[in-house]
Amino acid sequence: MADSELTGESQPRWVAHIDMDAFFASVEQLTRPTLRGRPVLVGGMSGRVVVAGASYEARVFGARSAMPTTQAVRMCHGKAVVVMPRFSVYSAASQRIFDVLRERAGIIEQLSVDEGFAEPTQLRGATDEQAYQWALELQQAVEERTGLPASVGMAATKLDAKMTSDLGKPHGIKVVPVRKRLEIFGPRPVGELWGIGRVAQGRLAEVGVRTIGDFVAMDPADARSLLSSVGAEIQRMAAGDDPRPVAPRARSKQVSAERTLETDVRTSAEVWGYVEDAARAAHKRLLKDGRAARTITAKVRTNDFQIHTRSATLPAATDDFETIVAVARRVLPRPEKVGAIRLVGVGLTGLMDDRQELLFPELSNPAHGPDVVITSHTDESALGPLNARSAGAEMWHNTQDIVHSEYGHGWVQGTGSGVVSVRFETRSTGPGKTKTFAIDDPHLSAGNPLDSLDWELPDEDEELED
Repeated sequence: MADSELTGESQPRWVAHIDMDAFFASVEQLTRPTLRGRPVLVGGMSGRVVVAGASYEARVFGARSAMPTTQAVRMCHGKAVVVMPRFSVYSAASQRIFDVLRERAGIIEQLSVDEGFAEPTQLRGATDEQAYQWALELQQAVEERTGLPASVGMAATKLDAKMTSDLGKPHGIKVVPVRKRLEIFGPRPVGELWGIGRVAQGRLAEVGVRTIGDFVAMDPADARSLLSSVGAEIQRMAAGDDPRPVAPRARSKQVSAERTLETDVRTSAEVWGYVEDAARAAHKRLLKDGRAARTITAKVRTNDFQIHTRSATLPAATDDFETIVAVARRVLPRPEKVGAIRLVGVGLTGLMDDRQELLFPELSNPAHGPDVVITSHTDESALGPLNARSAGAEMWHNTQDIVHSEYGHGWVQGTGSGVVSVRFETRSTGPGKTKTFAIDDPHLSAGNPLDSLDWELPDEDEELED
């Protein structure tokens, strides 16, 4: 619904869904002004590393999150800048965003580092014009406090609000009142409903259900038969019956993903691709959550409907995709032993904010018991900037935060042949200049990524370190 279509009609309830636009990449463009307006990919470049975030400039070329980084780089025709993830910076930005939301809405339900719900009490019985104005003021407040773009959706229920914010992207505000919901959502693909994944879409397509309107019009008994009780619940909410309150939620204890196979597989070679697909989906959810995982579980369901699981606990939490998929493959119950497999899943537990990859895992001694798996394949070039070597080492990592005693805070733009090029800039400086130094220049030292925000963060720093 465009601003010009707003009316003075009121409704009892308004739910807001705020979703930051290309969050990881936007934070990188905020703190590294030279990257503004350029295609940015957040991720690593080695092996099977996938994109954690893509700027809208990169999305124009078809690049997107969860895509292998090497593929995304090719799609951007050499114009993309690949930046190693800096989760401490994203966490600090997230905290500030949700502080703004709490100030304006009171109780909120945070879904991840970059999205959440609110149900402002001041909007009870408000008109769609008033809902739009509240959302506009929230969007402006977030941008003023953080410099980051957000999209806001306003609707009568949580499901509708989430779909509404998607319609407003990027950097937009969309209002869908009850009287307009079926007109707007009805023609949309059924896959846009929260909880309708690829398998469910396939089953619905087999009976001719392709849009949300088709799904709502189904006989509830058919929806339950095809998609079980969960599908029936989603159908009810898709019809507008979604009384779920906005309430603070406990942080998830796990993230996971499953893949149902079209045909049973009987060899390990056949199942590897499905393991990677499930690991990639779980990894995407892990990045969205903003934490790292210590325990990786592989699950299979055999054609006799028996479930088999095996897990491994790492010495330190990880959010590295290569590590996750390698461990999942290592512990996966093999079809040669358990029988033909019809479902594969990967679960990530032991979630924590701190993450620390092992630089030389092959030197570690797995002395913590049989559940510990050391992934000796991990490529050092895929590790984040906090694992970079010190200034006296042989090399710096590209995009690592760095400090010069005279020029201040910057980031590594390139390194090789005994020299390192550093661009000196932060959020508040505007595009900075690049200077080149010997890699062992005593005036260089590893920088704190949070300094690139150039915010006053005394309280936030303390919380992040706890």
